[in-house]
Amino acid sequence: MPHAAVSRLCPRLCLAALLLCSLVLPAQAQRLTPDTPDLAPRERIRLDTGWRFHKGDPEPAAARLIYDVRPEVTQSADGKVADARPDEAVQTQSREGVLKPWILPTANPFIGDPAKRHLRPASHPGAELAVMRPDFDDSAWQAVTLPHDWAAAGPFLPTGPYGGMGRLQTWGPVWYRRALDIPATDAGKSLYLDVDGAMAYATVWLNGKLVGGWPYGYNSWRVDLTPYAEPGKSNQLAIRLDNPPESARWYPGAGLYRHVWLTKTAPVQIGHWGTVVRTPEVSADKARLTMEVTITNRGSQAARAQVETEFFALGSNGQPQGPAVARIRFATVQLAASAEQTLKGEATVLKPRLWGPLPQQQPHRYVGITRVRQGGQVVDRDETRFGIREVRFDPQQGLLVNGQHVRIQGVNNHHDLGALGAAFNLRAAERQLELLQGIGVNAIRLSHNPPAPELLELTDRMGLLVINEIFDSWELKKTPLDFHLVFPDWSEPDLRAMLRRDRNHPSVVLWSVGNEVGEQYTGERGAVVARRLVQIVREEDPTRPTTTAMNFAKPSMPLPAEVDVIGLNYQGEGIRQEPEFEGTDRIRTPPQYQPFRTRFPGKAVVSTETASAFSSRGVYLFPVSTASTSITRDGRGGDSKARQVSSYELHAVDFGSSADKVFAAQDRHPFVAGEFVWTGFDHLGEPTPYYDSRSSYCGIFDLAGFAKDRAYLYQARWRPELPMAHLLPHWTWPERVGQVTPVHAFTSGDEAELFLNGRSLGRKKMGAFEYRLRWDEVVYEPGELKLVAYRKGQPWATDTVRTAGPAAQLRVSVDRTELRADGQDLAFVTVQVTDAQGQPVPRADNRLQFSLEGPGEIVATDNGDATDLEAFPSLTRKAFSGQALAILRTRAGQAGALRVQVQAVGLGATSASLRSSLR
Repeated sequence: MPHAAVSRLCPRLCLAALLLCSLVLPAQAQRLTPDTPDLAPRERIRLDTGWRFHKGDPEPAAARLIYDVRPEVTQSADGKVADARPDEAVQTQSREGVLKPWILPTANPFIGDPAKRHLRPASHPGAELAVMRPDFDDSAWQAVTLPHDWAAAGPFLPTGPYGGMGRLQTWGPVWYRRALDIPATDAGKSLYLDVDGAMAYATVWLNGKLVGGWPYGYNSWRVDLTPYAEPGKSNQLAIRLDNPPESARWYPGAGLYRHVWLTKTAPVQIGHWGTVVRTPEVSADKARLTMEVTITNRGSQAARAQVETEFFALGSNGQPQGPAVARIRFATVQLAASAEQTLKGEATVLKPRLWGPLPQQQPHRYVGITRVRQGGQVVDRDETRFGIREVRFDPQQGLLVNGQHVRIQGVNNHHDLGALGAAFNLRAAERQLELLQGIGVNAIRLSHNPPAPELLELTDRMGLLVINEIFDSWELKKTPLDFHLVFPDWSEPDLRAMLRRDRNHPSVVLWSVGNEVGEQYTGERGAVVARRLVQIVREEDPTRPTTTAMNFAKPSMPLPAEVDVIGLNYQGEGIRQEPEFEGTDRIRTPPQYQPFRTRFPGKAVVSTETASAFSSRGVYLFPVSTASTSITRDGRGGDSKARQVSSYELHAVDFGSSADKVFAAQDRHPFVAGEFVWTGFDHLGEPTPYYDSRSSYCGIFDLAGFAKDRAYLYQARWRPELPMAHLLPHWTWPERVGQVTPVHAFTSGDEAELFLNGRSLGRKKMGAFEYRLRWDEVVYEPGELKLVAYRKGQPWATDTVRTAGPAAQLRVSVDRTELRADGQDLAFVTVQVTDAQGQPVPRADNRLQFSLEGPGEIVATDNGDATDLEAFPSLTRKAFSGQALAILRTRAGQAGALRVQVQAVGLGATSASLRSSLR
């Protein structure tokens, strides 16, 4: 079948440097276990603690340590229309003394053509600075623990530009210092600093020697510390970051916001991201595995080594279980000094447990444990987690996983974690995915950059499909100082780095090489760039198809022909087709699903972005549109003074549409593989349409993780088997007595009857291409609204909303009561303002005070209100639409009881108890 139609792990292999014979032993011939002792395995030490942080350059001379000259910013891009055409780059001239020549060699392992690799200058800029010396006094610097996003604590910027970047200052130079104890026993070992993500333009020094760095803030990368380390001493590590202003269209985060690691290996070692497992043949009876292992000799002498991989099933606890299911013994490898070779082998797994997305399938996983031996002694050991599955994008049916059709029910997500900023936290990310799965989400598009590596561990384990995306811009710019500045030098290494890091994750089913790039407008010039990027993907991973998310390119243009799967942003439903946009210079596009299918009959089509609908949780504005979708303006779902958008869920950005319109367009074109809604969660920055706010309005869940009404609309579609009914709006409107107050219902039933104070207001049935039931002439009177939903004539589900009395008390709940005392685990504490009878008060905005007793801390509070500019660490927070959130974190190594208390003037106090334990 053509490449564009098929994606597996994996149908064919790239030929690497050397193909060696392998010996495959069936699992039944042995009783291997994962517990074989290793005498000298690699060490991977997480460097989360012991850091000192300083905002700004600590001495004037440090200010010259810049990566390269940047263009002068004469006009802010803040508030620029989200689908505005990107601009040509502003040309600058590098000057002598910039760090670019010293940083570029870090990319060499990811540059395919050896002739294009970079030669490092011999000197060490910055070595003379006091900040590099071990005796430099940094006691006044802030002690921090990684992951660390220094900008998330605020304060918010109440005026001026940078609403697009979340009204949080993420720019300017910052420094991190840490002593690195390297014992004398590490002499002769290879030592690496592995950085999962640093925002941005990172430069690393060890003992005053410039080691290397990486400009792109979202990628993971490695620098080799070995030449500069002094075993037996305390070594001084210093890292400078220099994130630019005007560098993003959303909140990029700041600092060492992901984990940093020290990796130690013997000179003969498995290469960085040097293993890949593929499954080119998969059936219920057996699966054929192929594996590549890159072995590197960092020593000064030739070496001989034996390499073996044992494969085990992973248990529900993420640990290998049972005997090995297969083993590959590679032929002995002979390595010259400073050389590397790629070994290849095959094995068969009988009766494999397949990986597939929930709930249709199960996300079973395996692990390959690879050992390198010299003279019978294990000198390196690494684990490769993977899944056995077959994935195929079919032009007619959409996505097939293990031969079964899977409709993509996806969302886009930015990388911030709400009030925690961009600092990655496993539990916070897991909570987001749990909430999304609860409404039926089965896929995530990573917008618009590589994620923290742990996020893909979560999607693998939780059975979520993933589009992994690398860039938001190529050579043309969306903001004055975004990635376009380094694209010519870094697009290849950044793309290869992402592919090598993530290609073993079974959840990744599609690689996206760009999002709404300006090269859509440049004809063949843009297609040349796309062709180069797609070729890199095929070199690194010939098993998954490519896409790019297109909001402008049409079927007749060159760019769509270069990718394997057609990814459309908003074009499927049509963009700005309302008469009021005629004659404007904005993108106006009629529905494009069928035109793309006609032009590319051999390619599958997926909506990489849909909807971009707006709403503020719990806010309802009148009058209510009679249409199924509408743009957002004052009097049309929006209130520019309050900076809120109605939760009737009918309003969207100008180029977007309501969920209802998207559902209808997809149902009329069943060949479309599915959709990725913009977005799963509100995210920091990009606060269209009100750039004085801090966060977006387009999430199905708000920034605090509270469900908007729209969540029930999507749940009704994505979980039709689940009995559910949901009424809106709330029914506490003392100022609307006698006024028309429309009532809408979202349900997985097919009809429903509405009652107001016991009187039937009529029974309605869902029509063709209708996804909600509407009673638009209801006249408000206090009391009780009740909905009784039916399915196929039988009672299905009910929902009731009642008029609330005055705010009288608080109700608190926590997502988990048993926590790990590891300094990372979190509990999310929800506070609801209620009346004396316990009925939620839907418009309560009381100021709440949080406190905590026990071995933990409240690290942030929030309420989901995009207009709230109170700093996230504040222990006081106004309720928004009756709710607020506190995020509690444990202390490392300190177990014990925790009690979180919340109080408000006139409402008393309430509390919840938790426990942190060492486990």
